[in-house]
Amino acid sequence: MGTWDILSEDEQFIVRTVRDFVDKEVKPVVQGLEHANTYPEALIEQMKRLGIYGLAVPEEYGGAPVSMPCYVLVTEELARGWMSLAGAMGGHTVVAKLLTHFGTDEQKTRYLPRMATGEVRATMALTEPGGGSDLAAMRTVARRDGDDYLVEGSKTWISNARRSQLIALMCKTDPDANPPHAGISILLVEHGPGLTVSRDLPKLGYKGVESCELFFEGLRVPADAVLGGTPGAGFAQMMKGLETGRLQVAARALGVGRAAFEDALAYAQERESFGKPIWKHQSIGNYLADMATSLTAARQLTLHAAREADAGRRVDMEAGMAKLFASETAMQVALNAVRIHGGYGYSTEFDVERYFRDAPLMIVGEGTNEIQRNVIVGQLVKRGGLDA
Repeated sequence: MGTWDILSEDEQFIVRTVRDFVDKEVKPVVQGLEHANTYPEALIEQMKRLGIYGLAVPEEYGGAPVSMPCYVLVTEELARGWMSLAGAMGGHTVVAKLLTHFGTDEQKTRYLPRMATGEVRATMALTEPGGGSDLAAMRTVARRDGDDYLVEGSKTWISNARRSQLIALMCKTDPDANPPHAGISILLVEHGPGLTVSRDLPKLGYKGVESCELFFEGLRVPADAVLGGTPGAGFAQMMKGLETGRLQVAARALGVGRAAFEDALAYAQERESFGKPIWKHQSIGNYLADMATSLTAARQLTLHAAREADAGRRVDMEAGMAKLFASETAMQVALNAVRIHGGYGYSTEFDVERYFRDAPLMIVGEGTNEIQRNVIVGQLVKRGGLDA
C-alpha cells in the first residue's frame, strides 16, 4: 500500500493543497524571513484560511478533523517548506486533542470553535528552567484560593507563547501528593495580570517563531479552568497528548529531512566534477541512496504509529520510535546534504545550512531521544517484546 492509499480522496486533496501552498507561498520567502528571524504573520494567516488550525478539532465545533496519517503528512509538507511553520501549529494541535478527549463541555464550547479558525491559537507549557523531561519534578504550583487558583512558578522553551491566546499549563495543584505526579493538573490559562512573557530565547535554528520564558506571579485562574474539571489528572492527560506531540515532531523531522534530500539530489545532478555529475561518483551516490532509504523507513515508522493511534491504541512506544528514528535521520540527512553541496552547503545563500540548524530541535524537543529510548525499552519489557 502506497503512502497516498491510506488517505481518503478529501485528505489527499488537503495534503496537495498544503504542498502547493508551501511551493508557491513559503519557499519564495522563507530564506528572508528565517535569516531576519521574522514572525511569519502573513503565512500564518494563510494557514488559518486553509483550515490547518482546525485539523484536530471535531466537526461539531467547526473543525475539519483528519486522520492521524493525514495530519502527519500535512505537517511533513509544512516542515519541508519551513520547519517553523509546522512548529507554530504543533502545540495547538496537542491542546485541541487534549480538549477533545478530556475537556468539559463548557471548556470545549469556549475554546474549540475559535481554535478551529485560528482566532485562538494554543500552546503547551511543560518545561521548566530546572528540569526538562522530568515532568513530575516540576516546581510551578497552583494553590487554591476560594474559587480560583493562584499560580507561582516559571516555564521555559514555550513555543509561540507570545502569540498564543491559550496556554495549557502543567503545574502542581497538590504539591504534597505522593506519588508526585498524582498532584499534577493542566490549567487552561489565558494572558493576564500575573503572567509575564519575560524574553525570547536565542536559538540555533527554529527561527521566526518565538520560544519564550514565562513567569507566573500570583496569576489568578478560575478553578473551572482545570482541564476536565478534576484536579490531579494532568500527568496522565499530558502523557496522552505527548503521543500526538511526538508524532508531530517526527513529521517535522521528515519534512526537514525530505527538503535536505531533495535539494541534495537536485544539486548532485547539476554539479559536475571530473567530467560527470557528482551523483555518479560512488561516495555521493551512496550518500543519496542511504538518505532515501532512511527517510522511507522513518516515514513508515511514523505512519504506522499514526494508524495505531487512530485505532485507539496506546502508542507511546510507537510514537517514541518514530520520533527517535525520524529525528536522528533528519540530522544525518541534513549533514550529508551539506557534504554533497561542499562549500556551498556552508553558505547562507543555500537552504541546506538552515536544515542543518533546524534538525537538532527534533532530537531534543518533545522529550529528548534519550528519554524516548527509556520509554521504548520500558514498553518492550511491559509488553514482553515486539508484537508479531
